[in-house]
Amino acid sequence: MNITLWLLAGALTLAYGAGGIAQLRLSKERYRALGPSQHWVDDFDAGQIKFIGSIKLLCVAGLLLPGALDVLPVLTPLAACGLMLLMQGAATTRFRRKEWGFLAGDLAYLSAFAFLAWGRFDLAPF
Repeated sequence: MNITLWLLAGALTLAYGAGGIAQLRLSKERYRALGPSQHWVDDFDAGQIKFIGSIKLLCVAGLLLPGALDVLPVLTPLAACGLMLLMQGAATTRFRRKEWGFLAGDLAYLSAFAFLAWGRFDLAPF
């Protein structure tokens, strides 16, 4: 189970790290132009998008670094819980915008973060 949790944390870190970097580096218009799944930015101003990107990067650092460095490993499941909250907000935005296909993807990510948090809190803590 430990290997599965590490692989899941690594995959989620890559996905959300890339998204967070893109949100910080690209303008709102360029980020929106990445594809139809990014049109949620219409509901937020540029500062809010940068803040969301910063939160993503902070949380993805918390997914891997505490366990890898053996420094406060309890931060890993807490970071997963933080990303669950972020995805709950994303799902709410998708629901409000009636983007049902993208909502399903957000719920899948929310479930992956929930599994990771459960795994690190209970199944295979560090």
